[in-house]
Amino acid sequence: MAGRRVVVFPSSAELGPALAHLVISRAERAISSRGRFTLGLSGGSLVSLLSKELLALPELDCSKWVVGFCDERLVSFDDPESTYGLYKIHLFSKINIPESGILTIDSSLSVGDCAEDYSRKLKEAFPGDSFPVFDLLLLGMGPDGHTCSLFPDHPLLEETKKIVAPISDSPKPPPQRVTMTFPVVNSALCVAFVTTGGSKAPVLKEVLENRESSVFPAARVVPTKGELFWLIDEPAAASLTIQVERLGSGAKL
Repeated sequence: MAGRRVVVFPSSAELGPALAHLVISRAERAISSRGRFTLGLSGGSLVSLLSKELLALPELDCSKWVVGFCDERLVSFDDPESTYGLYKIHLFSKINIPESGILTIDSSLSVGDCAEDYSRKLKEAFPGDSFPVFDLLLLGMGPDGHTCSLFPDHPLLEETKKIVAPISDSPKPPPQRVTMTFPVVNSALCVAFVTTGGSKAPVLKEVLENRESSVFPAARVVPTKGELFWLIDEPAAASLTIQVERLGSGAKL
């Protein structure tokens, strides 16, 4: 791993612009060296935060972006639980990303077939890679320490061969989902967690300060060769005793 940075902001109002700058800086770096930028998105509160901040940027050019999803709920795209559906409303419909640059699931399939189909789409988008190597993955963490749709004590935590795995018994509804596996997450060139709110503070302390012994899935995110950022607000950082960086609005990562 290139190194872990734990960066604390007063609130999500200051965190948001720094997140947008991280996305844009990694996009510019990737496009200049490889001609495209590959981004993996997560749902939840990240949708509105990221969409708002990216759309506030002047001259945002997403024409060379390829976007996938770190996990997705097996629901129709017009369902409010659909991560793609939310990003389509809040972001994709307002930027110049080509349709072919958005890698979506086929929600008409069974959960097992859907995972296999999405694995095939990722393999086609990343030819030559045994596991897709994204330029940037944006992750969240639940109060139970889950990330993507990788939940505590679930057998999928030990998956080492699949790119995308099905889950039919998610403890958080809806129960049927597909998720990237840890080998994909840890192959990324950069991974950034966005974690806000006091409800995350106890788990965040365990994940960041006791990673080796932690039972929480988020602690297993350790990019093999890439960067790891934890972008958090003061309430989420309340229990931390480790050294952190404290930045305000306008910070460049």
